[in-house]
Amino acid sequence: MSEPQAIPRKYQRSRRPFSFIGLLLGLILGVGGALLYTWVLSPVEVTDTEPWQLDSADKTQYMVAIAMSYAYDSDLSAAINRLVGLRLGGDPIQAVADTACSLATTGYANSTSGLNAIRAMMRFYQLQGRTGCADQIIPAGDAPDNVVSIDVPTPTVTLTPPATKTPTPAANQATPTPLFVAVPTSIPQNDFELVSVNTSCDTGVIQVFVVELNGSTGIPGMEIRARWDGGESRFFTGLKPERGAGYADFQMESGIDYLIDMPGRSDPVSRPLSAVPCTMEGGARALTSYTVIFRSVS
Repeated sequence: MSEPQAIPRKYQRSRRPFSFIGLLLGLILGVGGALLYTWVLSPVEVTDTEPWQLDSADKTQYMVAIAMSYAYDSDLSAAINRLVGLRLGGDPIQAVADTACSLATTGYANSTSGLNAIRAMMRFYQLQGRTGCADQIIPAGDAPDNVVSIDVPTPTVTLTPPATKTPTPAANQATPTPLFVAVPTSIPQNDFELVSVNTSCDTGVIQVFVVELNGSTGIPGMEIRARWDGGESRFFTGLKPERGAGYADFQMESGIDYLIDMPGRSDPVSRPLSAVPCTMEGGARALTSYTVIFRSVS
């Protein structure tokens, strides 16, 4: 009989159920790949955010937008409901006063738009019987300094007396009463300029961004107007803070031409905007959309 062959020693060693090095490398590659996908390739886009889910800075901008909206429509019920949606706790109107106080003590009040926003917040909470430190920090709105007064004489009418046999001296002329008329010494200038109007093929929406002079900081609470033949609509920036403090949008109807401007503060777009049909890259049919950017000039 032949002797059995010896089994090589490498086959006699005990086997490990798995490789720790391989497990560690796989874990690193898996976590790294997941982070790359979620942070770079396909980051999460926050939509339909509830107001109470916003961070502290965005809540502040949202309160500014609420106050500016109230200054336009005086709808107290809508303003209160929006404030309650922030879940501020306690007295939401006093929270507006406290927020205005905080803004008044920072550089936010250095710009015209910021000062107007704080004053809108002050008017809102003062009408509801609240007070805050902004009442002492921010002066009340003064009359414009480009107005002068001109005295216009307005003579009093004197009736001619009936004729008599004895000549009557001529009646003395009445002293003119000054009438003060305010005449502007210069034509008011727009404090916002239209920067650009970009076109895309999407859902027929007009997206508006209102930014500071630096071009990167959005301004909440700015009134935007959409006009068309026979109607108009006004809306405000900052009511969708998850898309930016200076963001607002308007849904167009197909076949209607719209003009967009900031009433009394900017010139309108140079041509009407219309939701005309268009074709997307994949061949799907959609409607023309627009992105309009207004920038502060100071």
